[in-house]
Amino acid sequence: MKKTYIFVAALLISAVSLSSCSDKGYSSSSAVQETTAAETTAAETAAAETTAGSTTEQVTAPQQEVGYEGMEAVYADSVNEGEYDIDVDSSSTMFKITACKLKVADGAMTARLTMSGNGYGYLFLGTGEDAEKAEETEFIPAEEEGDVVAFTVPVEALDKEIDCAAFSKKKEQWYDRKLVFRADSLPKGVIAGAEDVTPESLKLSDGEYTIDVSLEGGSGKASVQSPAKLTVESGQAYAEIIWSSNKYDYMVVDGEKILPTSTEEFSVFDIPVASLSGRMAVSADTTAMSTPHEISYTLIFDPDSIK
Repeated sequence: MKKTYIFVAALLISAVSLSSCSDKGYSSSSAVQETTAAETTAAETAAAETTAGSTTEQVTAPQQEVGYEGMEAVYADSVNEGEYDIDVDSSSTMFKITACKLKVADGAMTARLTMSGNGYGYLFLGTGEDAEKAEETEFIPAEEEGDVVAFTVPVEALDKEIDCAAFSKKKEQWYDRKLVFRADSLPKGVIAGAEDVTPESLKLSDGEYTIDVSLEGGSGKASVQSPAKLTVESGQAYAEIIWSSNKYDYMVVDGEKILPTSTEEFSVFDIPVASLSGRMAVSADTTAMSTPHEISYTLIFDPDSIK
């Protein structure tokens, strides 16, 4: 009888021990399967970060929208020959372009993209699936520039979504991207046939007016007040841009750094406006983050709303 008690007690201790292990996911076969599945999922969706030396990615990371609603493709024959700095929208934060130089010559356009790191070895104009089937001679190799790389790519058109695949050296895998080379970031007069709308063309005398203005770019959280005050002095138009916060400490307009006139409740700027029609590329430096960041935006003015 004593032996029976000991045997039953041992069975009970064993059952409790197994139950405890199963709850913690240590030895239960189902728990092992769940852990393995979780580890597999984590590996498949491992987060990505780009550094000066490497690039890893989250394969399932959502793509960002590029371009803007209603944009129309601008081809080389509509762009004056020359070299220009141009903004480029990228559908992935892991494919960060820090600078781009557009070259227009002999009826064709090319762009030199300078990246934020050196984690990519090749680009391919097309999808990653297409790149897998392509010959290596069709790949665009990285050009070393110190701790970063650059790529020189043909540009079919501005203001048009372009498929691009980037090859991660660390992952040895192609990642799909979409790029848009922004025509509205080029200097005035570069796009042939694009006429500026000025106070003179609108027959506006010196004085104060209002004009509707909207904002695109950034995270989409920022906005500007509309209508904005429009001042015409000696034939030059100036717009008072009032941001939705007081965290902007300067703007860059046509290469000129402009300081705010007030930052009490909102950041307020008086900026020159070369054309009162269409889209105007600007930058604004925000101090709302842990470190200041200069962010690209687009202001859209409506000349028909001038009062």
